[in-house]
Amino acid sequence: MKNEPGLIVPPIYTPIPPAIHPRYQAVEAHTAAWAEAFQVGSDELRTRLLRHSIGTFAARILPAGQEPVVALLSDFVLWLFAVDDGFCEEGALGRRPGDLAGVLHRLLRVAQNPEAPMLLDDSLADGLRDLTRRVSRHGTAGQAAAWCNALREYFFSVVWEASHRREGTVPSLADYTLMRLYDGATTVVYPLLEMGHGYELPMHERDQPYVRAATEMASFVITWDNDLFSHHKESRGDGYYLNAIRVLQEERGLTPDQALATAIEQRDRVMCLFMRLQESLADQASPQLRTYFQGLGSFIRGSQDWGVSSHRYTTPEDPASLPTSFRQTPVVDDGEPLEIPAVSWWWNLLPDPQRRVPSARMPMPALLAPTP
Repeated sequence: MKNEPGLIVPPIYTPIPPAIHPRYQAVEAHTAAWAEAFQVGSDELRTRLLRHSIGTFAARILPAGQEPVVALLSDFVLWLFAVDDGFCEEGALGRRPGDLAGVLHRLLRVAQNPEAPMLLDDSLADGLRDLTRRVSRHGTAGQAAAWCNALREYFFSVVWEASHRREGTVPSLADYTLMRLYDGATTVVYPLLEMGHGYELPMHERDQPYVRAATEMASFVITWDNDLFSHHKESRGDGYYLNAIRVLQEERGLTPDQALATAIEQRDRVMCLFMRLQESLADQASPQLRTYFQGLGSFIRGSQDWGVSSHRYTTPEDPASLPTSFRQTPVVDDGEPLEIPAVSWWWNLLPDPQRRVPSARMPMPALLAPTP
């Protein structure tokens, strides 16, 4: 299997310019020291994760953020990977959803109340206590609560995934799309976008459907892109894997190449809608909302640059065929909504003429931002 050629992922469309925090190397060093100090994950898993340039990933997500929050984000992402890889993907709990739910609920209690006398000899719990205290230090009470609630959503979704892993089943595209908005752990990052720039999105804007839609669109693009970039790594392993390409193959009877092309068309439609929605709101949005939209864009582009360059997905020992450049135009720009019930409502937020892809207001880089 490993000697057979895998899918060739072509350049994908991105209208968002690359950027990276100038202190990315210091963030990498900080996270390496933090992971060792808290002994996050097994020695083997921790060593592997520290090769994945997670500090650089955080620096791409918050290129102009306050350095302590960039470091917090980096540490948190490594912690999440330790949970996802150690418990869900590779550990026995990943096939025992009931037991996994119990473990994650205990960790959630630690996040809700780091003073609780629980899991006192558990390294993941110790790391989470530190993360929780730092979230409270850098964020408002509302942002800390939003972060904790998003952690609950993430935990709930990976238990759902564990049930499919146990049974060896592949969910429908409708169910997969809905749960992917949460099990990709994007929602737990969003509060840190605000913390990193020292603002809080006003409630009268946060609760608007168009803000919720834009946030979900960012999650869709980020997770669909991740599925494109991670397919090689995941599909060539020995265990169960769940991926948009596999879901499309199963549901629509497509070949891997056809499923790849369909997934790219889907993410392009959402990427175009995201840009159009942001453009349509630019003149009426508060400064905080404009900053929030920019943060979503940085998260999307940072995930793309990291996804095609990190050893996590390039897998140098069995190289993946990932792009080294990005497209300047989408594969499709017809403004047609995805026929997926959980997300088709996004297209109702704009009149039909506005659904088409916008002319880019920002520079449109063709080449991948080089890894520093």
